[in-house]
Amino acid sequence: MRGVFTALITPFTQNLEIDWEAYRSLLEDQRDSGVAGVIPCGTTGESPVLRAEEKQKLILTALEVMKGSPTRVVAGTGSNSTPETVELSRWASRQGVAGVLVVTPYYNKPSQTGLLSHFRAVADAVDCEVMLYNVPGRTGVGLAPETAAELASHPRIRSLKEATGNVQLTSEFRNQLRKAGRTLDILSGDDATFLPLLAAGATGVVSVASNLFPRAMVALQAAFEAGRMTEALELHERYFPLFRDLFVESNPGPIKEAMKFAGFCSETLRPPLAPLSAQSREKLRAALQESGLQPGRARR
Repeated sequence: MRGVFTALITPFTQNLEIDWEAYRSLLEDQRDSGVAGVIPCGTTGESPVLRAEEKQKLILTALEVMKGSPTRVVAGTGSNSTPETVELSRWASRQGVAGVLVVTPYYNKPSQTGLLSHFRAVADAVDCEVMLYNVPGRTGVGLAPETAAELASHPRIRSLKEATGNVQLTSEFRNQLRKAGRTLDILSGDDATFLPLLAAGATGVVSVASNLFPRAMVALQAAFEAGRMTEALELHERYFPLFRDLFVESNPGPIKEAMKFAGFCSETLRPPLAPLSAQSREKLRAALQESGLQPGRARR
């Protein structure tokens, strides 16, 4: 996997139902922006509070909108239950997704041996690519570089979303992979480390910010790959305040507030997430304006 993959929000109406019109509009904008792919039903999509039938419809709608375009659909299918993860991953694979994003199981904190078993069970059940997702700040368990190198021997485990925010860890992953004679595409899972991780050998980003300005994120990677480092750095620095403050509270609260600011959709979250505090909202809006984004529909 190479390029910008948008970790899609799930827009909700005020009565906490999915806003399908806003979701389709978001998908169409993503398709037209030139992103490499979209990821419905991930953490940013509030997957823990989505019903199974909602997840399926979100994935199917993404496949419908992206049909005939180069934009790939990678379905977020991970949970802390191996059987549930396998079931949804197998279903998504049969619908034609390009890949599944599978997080390390949260709360039950498996050992590295347990992680090997979990990810291999998913990879054995699908015909698409499996993207490992390392975010110990959310799950309570991290994927060790040695474990990732071992998993890379599976023909369908081909990429890793690295969301620790630790630039050094990407080099640790690459070092272990190199010693094992294996490869994985490593994508930043944190917008603020997108440019630094590209410099460390990453192939792209799974981005929260690209819900709001996908074209700028695509332009950043294009500039880096073309050797236009000044341009890439300027884009990174322009949007850095927003990269930082999109995590002023738990994701996806801030990005939903930003999407409301830009005129895309409501900021509504499903419980247990709550609206941003007044202080966080003020800080986020200052970062939006510092990045040059004004109220109204942003298509950047």
